[in-house]
Amino acid sequence: MPITTTHQQDTALFVAAFFDEMVRWGVCEVVVSPGSRSTALAMAAYELEQRRPQDLRVYVDIDERGAAFLGLGLAKASGRPVALVCTSGTALANYYPAVIEAETSRVPLIVLSGDRPPQLQGLGAPQTTDQLKAYGNHVRSFRAMPTPRGRDRDIAFARQAAREAVLAALGPTATLAPYRESAPAKEGLRESATTGALEGTDSAIAAASLGKHAAVSAGSGAAALPMDPAATVALPMDPAATVAMPANSAIAGAPAGAPARDAAGDFAAAVAEEADSSQPIFYNEAGDIVNYNPNLQVASRACMHLAGPVHVNFPFDAPLKPDFAGADLQAMQRAAHDCFALGARNASIAAKDGTLLDLGPLVGPAGTLPQASIESIERLLWKRPCLVLAGEGSCETVAEAEEILAWARKLSLPVLADPLSGLRSIDDPLIIDNYDNLCARADCPVPEVVIRFGRYPVSKSATALLERTRPVSLAVDIAETRDFNAATDVFVGTTPLGFVRSPWRAEGRKAQRRFADAWVALNDEARLRILAVEWDGVATHDSEATEGAYVRSLLELAPEGSCLFSANSMSIRAVDTFYVKDGKPLAVMANRGQNGIDGVVSTAVGAAQHFAQTTFLTGDFTLLHDLSGLALQREMLLQRRGSAETPSLVIVLLNNNGGAIFDMLPQASADPYFERLFLAPQDVRFTEAAAAFGIPSASVHTVGAFRSAYEQFLGTPGISLIEVALPLRGVRDRYAPYQR
Repeated sequence: MPITTTHQQDTALFVAAFFDEMVRWGVCEVVVSPGSRSTALAMAAYELEQRRPQDLRVYVDIDERGAAFLGLGLAKASGRPVALVCTSGTALANYYPAVIEAETSRVPLIVLSGDRPPQLQGLGAPQTTDQLKAYGNHVRSFRAMPTPRGRDRDIAFARQAAREAVLAALGPTATLAPYRESAPAKEGLRESATTGALEGTDSAIAAASLGKHAAVSAGSGAAALPMDPAATVALPMDPAATVAMPANSAIAGAPAGAPARDAAGDFAAAVAEEADSSQPIFYNEAGDIVNYNPNLQVASRACMHLAGPVHVNFPFDAPLKPDFAGADLQAMQRAAHDCFALGARNASIAAKDGTLLDLGPLVGPAGTLPQASIESIERLLWKRPCLVLAGEGSCETVAEAEEILAWARKLSLPVLADPLSGLRSIDDPLIIDNYDNLCARADCPVPEVVIRFGRYPVSKSATALLERTRPVSLAVDIAETRDFNAATDVFVGTTPLGFVRSPWRAEGRKAQRRFADAWVALNDEARLRILAVEWDGVATHDSEATEGAYVRSLLELAPEGSCLFSANSMSIRAVDTFYVKDGKPLAVMANRGQNGIDGVVSTAVGAAQHFAQTTFLTGDFTLLHDLSGLALQREMLLQRRGSAETPSLVIVLLNNNGGAIFDMLPQASADPYFERLFLAPQDVRFTEAAAAFGIPSASVHTVGAFRSAYEQFLGTPGISLIEVALPLRGVRDRYAPYQR
């Protein structure tokens, strides 16, 4: 006898299968904007979170524009696809800016839009528009879903559609850890019997510590990315602290070659001198003790691979509210545990001997180059001075940054490191952090070959140098050159890590070492000039301190392993100028896909969910443009995180009351049009706006007051705001002493 289901049960079975399959393939977070036509999608996300909170976290943002950027920030920080749920009509259009940013920044987003059924299209029904392929070519894929049905073949299709959405969002080169059936949910955290490490739903936040040796962000698991048939390299998709162990535990999982340790050995005493017994110990690949967690995140996790947004459109007919209780009964009649388990394929694939196999769901292509290709590149570099231009997408963790640096050392290559590259977390002579100043100098050492990792850097002087000198240019990227200068001579189709992990045999010759030494000497000279801003700011102790003095103080006080999210415009340029390498890992991120001011507050809030501490550096235009993002204060404080603390986000507002960046651009003028059309002062009282959203704030006028306020707000749950008052005019003159 066929099983009879109601319309509402059919809806529940269909959306439950879709959401369960997304989770099985790597989705951990959903951002919901309330609406009627998307009721089934929103309730499916909520129901799954309630049943399996260890698998899914749901955020709510009533503003679709901000919600999409919130999801963008979550995905930038985690590298995992984030699902967005919205209703029909203009709600979908409000996602558009974030979708375009996700496309150009390679961030995995899955847009799930509710829609009117076909019989209501084109007939004047309210809140109805043509949503099919609404984003055109800006999404990696689009799928128009059928009206939900609850038959087995419909459930199978819903699951396949979810798989396809995740695959398209992640792109062809990413790898995720396989899904495992989870144990029943438990509140809070538990301590591993073998390592003493914190585990559980909230380990990403709870394992965070601001101590010198501790990871500020930790996550669950790493994924295997086969680099060649004989080797497997761990590629964490979350900031996993998989090698962290308390000093009084066994060295489980230590790298090969790490010193053996017995209960009474001398090694224990040596370790006790190095670190407090309550702090974890970390090893590098050589087995040496290091004072940082090599898995600490230093950049966005979503830019290296060919990730991007996808759109799945769901038509729903009334009644719109799904019946999950009835769907559970229907699922049990089909031998499933509940409606979310109905039709699920066995995710734990085993070998014949019963061993579980970590097969994916995604297995990327081999990332290394064949020996013949490397030999050709080595011949190209022979007797030609060469440097590396490292932009966003170069690496994601400290360990990966060290790999790139080790390769650069071998070949004596100076690495011009963009602030978003992740490489400024390494304090090494070959990391050229003041390249923006050096590339504008007449005595800048000119390369004959440039190897570019990731997108072009923030610095315009660096790209101007390449335009003037036209060296042989190698673009290393998994799929495209991203070369708006039209200067690519050789395209190397792999990731920067695949490139440096290839079988290189050559080493830096004498001429190349001299070339690198010249860059290092000039960089050291420029570094002293940049650091002088600290003395300028401290010495004046008044309102004449420049932007650089505040940014240098921020960078000095920001906790190791925390996130620095920068707005565009003057903020990212201040970071580029004043962020000098100091060996302190910081995860530096920005929305550089479109370089806009849209939704940046919400993006920073999203990124902050994956760190114990985040600092958001912004100007007044950017904060004003997404002021409604401050309403996410309530959402941050509402999130259930067991015994873990709510993440802390300190907004540092450099308020020059207008568009000061235009003072450095060709539009600058003393004529009245310039202030009216470009500087455009707004006279917003931001501390009062913060109070409206329940956000603690401080307004400061000196560097000393800023340092006190910043240290006070560090660790404060939720959002806090520090407003720094700066002059609107004269920004070019304030930067001049540090940019020559």
